Amino acid sequence: MAELNVDSGGGGKHGKKRAKKQSTKVDMTPLVDLAFLLLTFFVLTATFSQPKTMRMIFPEKIKDPLDNKAPEVKDGHTILATENNELYYYRGQLDASAEMIKTDLSYKGLRKILVSANAKVMKALNKLELERQEIDEADTAALNKLERQIEEVKGKDKVIVIVKNDDGATYKNMIDVIDELAICNIIYYYPSEDPFLPLEKKKIAEARAKAKGGNE
Repeated sequence: MAELNVDSGGGGKHGKKRAKKQSTKVDMTPLVDLAFLLLTFFVLTATFSQPKTMRMIFPEKIKDPLDNKAPEVKDGHTILATENNELYYYRGQLDASAEMIKTDLSYKGLRKILVSANAKVMKALNKLELERQEIDEADTAALNKLERQIEEVKGKDKVIVIVKNDDGATYKNMIDVIDELAICNIIYYYPSEDPFLPLEKKKIAEARAKAKGGNE
């Protein structure tokens, strides 16, 4: 509450009248109470920052890491990240006839491989994206219908990718690969904790030598 103290301002000598002196004192107690009420309200209604995590599903571990037999994935794709930011890729079941390809994170490298593997889904999603651009933002019914169609198309994605890394790969390598998978709308990917199989190491050495020979 505001308090107003007023001086009586009585006359001085010779009965002359002097100007009245006024002093003001503001009581801040109600304002402090209001500040605490507002602070309590915002604390209770605010949404705290959520931790940013990446959801990963790991495949079943290989019982015998010395075995050359990889998990059976029908027409699957395996990406191997190793030292010096090198990436290698092979498709299907690992055996002596499997072709190991050295690639990179450029749009002509891993992305081209993934787009080709997921071409049917990518084509359908691009078509729906063009339809989205023609829909008015106010037409929520049409937008919701289109979103359901997009989810249905993604649900038909059957491409399976296994991502593996050795001790020479960095955390950034794995994140970059997973980013490429997200860009290419590949849903079913599984980071593996298993070490490289002996046959995979052999195939990588052959692919590295082949790539080095081609650059000379």
